[in-house]
Amino acid sequence: MSQKVLLSSKDIHIILHRLACQLIENHLDFKNTVLIGIQPRGKFLADRLIKILQEEYQVKDIQLGYLDITFYRDDFRRGDKTLEANKTQIDFLVEDKKIVFIDDVLYTGRSIRAALTAIQSFGRPAEIELLTLIDRRFSRHLPIQPDYRGRQVDAINEEKVKVMWKENEGEDVIYLVSN
Repeated sequence: MSQKVLLSSKDIHIILHRLACQLIENHLDFKNTVLIGIQPRGKFLADRLIKILQEEYQVKDIQLGYLDITFYRDDFRRGDKTLEANKTQIDFLVEDKKIVFIDDVLYTGRSIRAALTAIQSFGRPAEIELLTLIDRRFSRHLPIQPDYRGRQVDAINEEKVKVMWKENEGEDVIYLVSN
């Protein structure tokens, strides 16, 4: 197994600020916009973006939620191991709101399809956008594309993109792992 650094801590820092600026350009004061981190790994990215928006760009009153999609996936009955669901935490209405789904890696698009189904339990949003840190191009199973992307990566199916967050793994770095 070998791994190559795709993005260093400095690269991730720059990309997160660029993504935050793009969100501000399109949503201004976030009055009618909510951010939703897709569990489990989108939570870390969503938390980082909220922190940047609030502390460095002084955007206040942004609504943030976390959505668990475990039982909305089309493959949840196929695995051999027992699934562990994460906690959905959405304590606001999404009816007629602009939603920005936030996830760390866009691969096949099946997670986002599951999120689109899951969010319907909370109301009918006016619009849904997708923000992803890594867009694995050429590997989509569904016609889903990000509105905001940190970096586009060409990886073959045997390769894996591994995102490590300081809060969880002790460092900010993204690897491309080959077997």
